[in-house]
Amino acid sequence: MIILRSFQPEDDEKLIKWINSPELLVQWGGSDFNYPLTKSQLEKYRKRMQEGRLRIYSAVNEEGEIIGHISLDYIDKKNESARICRVLIGSEADRGQGKGQEMMRQVLHTAFEEMQLHRVSLGVFDFNLSAAAAYKKVGFVKEGRLRDKVKVGEEFWSLLEMSMLSNEWKKNIKNEDA
Repeated sequence: MIILRSFQPEDDEKLIKWINSPELLVQWGGSDFNYPLTKSQLEKYRKRMQEGRLRIYSAVNEEGEIIGHISLDYIDKKNESARICRVLIGSEADRGQGKGQEMMRQVLHTAFEEMQLHRVSLGVFDFNLSAAAAYKKVGFVKEGRLRDKVKVGEEFWSLLEMSMLSNEWKKNIKNEDA
């Protein structure tokens, strides 16, 4: 079982260790961060929570170990929407076991049940097939592809846009309970 808890300064070292290449930093944090990731950058990231448009979580396993990171960003109360960002299962040993899907379900529960949002979106680079498949299993629907969205080194990466609406979330929950 995975529990989401607020991202704390003592979590910084683990996240910095996980983000061990410029390419991984782009996949995780986009243009908001520079490689190498630093505590100063993470402190600024945490300060954005005070604006009320961002929630940042560490994913913790049964043993109390931090195994991942996820945020709910661009929270727009007027339009009842938000965007899931900065999703990471840190250790390769923890990947491919459904932990990312569990983490996603928990953040979606927060978005749809607690915050009463109508729409949650995310972006995933098109070469990240395992993440895209996990998001689809959780119930996200592919909306489109932003071709050559980001330049990394000498190549361009395309981004898949995916979303889920509150009625789709409720339908997924009913199907899981059945």
